[in-house]
Amino acid sequence: MLLSRKLFTVGPVHVDQEVLGAMTKPMITHRTKEYKSLHGAIVEKLRKALDTDLEILLVGGSASILIEGAVRNGVNSKTLGITNGSFGDRSIEISELNGKTVDKVRVDWGRAIRPEHIKGRVGKDVEAVHWVSNESSTGVLSDSVAIADEVRLQNPDSLVFVDAVTSAFASDLNLKKLRPDSLVFGTQKALALPPGLAFMAASEKLLAKAKTVPNRGFYTDLLKLKKQNDDNYALTTPPVSLMYALDFQLDRVLKEGMASRYKRHREMADLVKAWAEKNLNGTFPEDGYQSATISVLNRGDLDFDKFHAALKAKGYEISNGYGEVKDKTFRIGHMGDITPAAVRELLKVMDETLEEVQ
Repeated sequence: MLLSRKLFTVGPVHVDQEVLGAMTKPMITHRTKEYKSLHGAIVEKLRKALDTDLEILLVGGSASILIEGAVRNGVNSKTLGITNGSFGDRSIEISELNGKTVDKVRVDWGRAIRPEHIKGRVGKDVEAVHWVSNESSTGVLSDSVAIADEVRLQNPDSLVFVDAVTSAFASDLNLKKLRPDSLVFGTQKALALPPGLAFMAASEKLLAKAKTVPNRGFYTDLLKLKKQNDDNYALTTPPVSLMYALDFQLDRVLKEGMASRYKRHREMADLVKAWAEKNLNGTFPEDGYQSATISVLNRGDLDFDKFHAALKAKGYEISNGYGEVKDKTFRIGHMGDITPAAVRELLKVMDETLEEVQ
């Protein structure tokens, strides 16, 4: 029998029962008026929540599909990839596997990406610059607006691709100032839904560039996606049940208000940071750049496997470290519908568990 645990994981995350319940509506096909109404409502609610007029495209799958789609549609030959963790590395790998030449800027793990890291690096031949706004492996939230400003200062023609998988709907990315050409996220993180839908906020500049780029694929062809999206249709069969839940969840998000949502996520991050400083060796990210959704804690001499097994036995699940810092950190996810009260409850149980295992 599958045990039910309270998830404080990096993703997928906890999904409220009433959100899951929204998925039980009767099935409809994806070429009907009912579907068009659902699709159109979702797009408009996403735009409202993110405060943007960008095109909102959606596909069934994980966000990696549209990270790949940005490269396949916006780049003929060369990008600049900035990385400060495992998922920045993945973005570089995706570009290279699609036959692009990638100039690389590697920032130390635990440090934020800053404009000075790319000084003089965005040449006229760099068609796009890509990075992760909130690096899941290190818990670092970089200032993407400042990075994008530096990209455009050096090369106004370069496209800006931002992986916002673990920041969208939890941190204010200020899209009006950021002006991304591609901003990608999915359902299973701060939207607090099951996995299965990926989204891209796409600029007219990217869509125009796509017309000049061959071999865009089928599933990742943004022009095909936009053509269908203009009629409130998906390119291929979407997960309609998940879209019901998304539509329901977006109503809840808008009712809470985005400012309140951002504030709640920051409060949860601050609670975990204070606990880590009191009980362990603090958090891994440099001060001032801590993620609002994922806290990466220095484990020190803590036997994490033993500690985590004890937590699971009490009905709580967190996440191991990841990538190069897997063996010296662990991660706590606090995003979506999780509340500060729930985080305090977790930390109390962690206090008790630390006493038991040490």
